[in-house]
Amino acid sequence: MLAIAALVWIGVHVGIAGTRMRGAIAGRIGEGGFRIAFSLASFASIFFLIEAWKAAETTPLWFAPGWLRWVLALLMLPAFIFFVASVAKPNPTGIGGEAQLGAEARGIQRVTRHPMLWSFALWAAIHMIGNGDSAALLFFGAFLVTALVGMPSIDAKLAERAPAEWRRLAATTSILPFGAILAGRNRLAPGEIGWVPPVIGTLAWAAMLHFHGRIFGVSPLLMGAS
Repeated sequence: MLAIAALVWIGVHVGIAGTRMRGAIAGRIGEGGFRIAFSLASFASIFFLIEAWKAAETTPLWFAPGWLRWVLALLMLPAFIFFVASVAKPNPTGIGGEAQLGAEARGIQRVTRHPMLWSFALWAAIHMIGNGDSAALLFFGAFLVTALVGMPSIDAKLAERAPAEWRRLAATTSILPFGAILAGRNRLAPGEIGWVPPVIGTLAWAAMLHFHGRIFGVSPLLMGAS
């Protein structure tokens, strides 16, 4: 059942939203109607996925040693910062950010044009490694696949929708964090990112690290916990 739920989640977000099927459906029910229908389908699929994960039998495949759990906890910090940065300012690859497509890449966009999806990808990958059991691989793997496939999928839709604006954005940005900067096509500008993403992201990371055990019943720093 968990495998089915994972496939349903991926199917909704990759098979529908990430293909031409989206345009066909939106053409019939309108953009607003599609967003409502997609939101309902997304909510139903994640509910199905969570409930299936709770009920799933699982098999331990490996156990993360203590030192690795500390490394994984530290790697969650950029995930929080990426997420806060993705919502702190409009992004051309984010929901409702299409108006920013023709503007110069600034702030977190210089680092990656998909900060939100990278936050989800890091979160999912870290929890897969930290848990090390079959059910976690299916559950978090569904989110990892959606995030990683979603990046080039969004890029392709933007390239089709606004080719000229997309070429300007793609020339100075990258999917891979720091890719465009390392390639010399952009530069790091911490002042454009501002203090909100690193400060709020760090505070949220510290709070989650502290309260994770109370909220989810397991500590991320203990063996066999996520």
